[in-house]
Amino acid sequence: MPVEQLRAQLQLAFQGALPGKEAQLLMAPQPIDPRRIAAKVPEDHRKSGVLLLFYPDASTIYFPLIKRPQYPGAHSGQVALPGGKVEEGDPDVVFTALREAEEEIGIDAGKVEVIGSLTELYIPVSNFLVSPIVGFLDHKPTFVPEQREVARIIPTALNHLVQPEIVKQTPISLGGGKYLETPYFDIAGEVVWGATAMILSELIQVLKQKGL
Repeated sequence: MPVEQLRAQLQLAFQGALPGKEAQLLMAPQPIDPRRIAAKVPEDHRKSGVLLLFYPDASTIYFPLIKRPQYPGAHSGQVALPGGKVEEGDPDVVFTALREAEEEIGIDAGKVEVIGSLTELYIPVSNFLVSPIVGFLDHKPTFVPEQREVARIIPTALNHLVQPEIVKQTPISLGGGKYLETPYFDIAGEVVWGATAMILSELIQVLKQKGL
């Protein structure tokens, strides 16, 4: 698929109704935390932005995922989209997503063409409301990982993401003998689950709607 075709079709999708929570929940850990599907998020939630960045490499479209290093926190060692929390002084969440992506993977944020956003996703464990910002580069970037925040950058082919055989399931331990039955994407040997998988699930449904 040419990158121009993907850009055009996603721009059309953003002008209408997105698949939303129904698509996100296809990849939600089970049992579903009721806070994920509540009509309103808590008033004290924090905002964050992540960047779904498409770029061409030869005849294939890619986007980068990152693996977080091990640290004391809810998302230690997980695979994610580049991004982070809205900081004081950020004019909007688009700026946040671009700023964080530049810091974490070394892209030139000024060269990214932002075309829209997928559906916001609330993460109960960290109380973040995440905006998945969608952008394009017209060239393959040179990635430079920020060592304190990024253990690994994973260039991911879009045509690989839509292969049904990469969707698998595994129990994820919560500690204390409790587990979540968790669907995940098997990408580059990594377990891509949770919020990132739910965002990518909506992306897949958008692509299906557009026949891509």
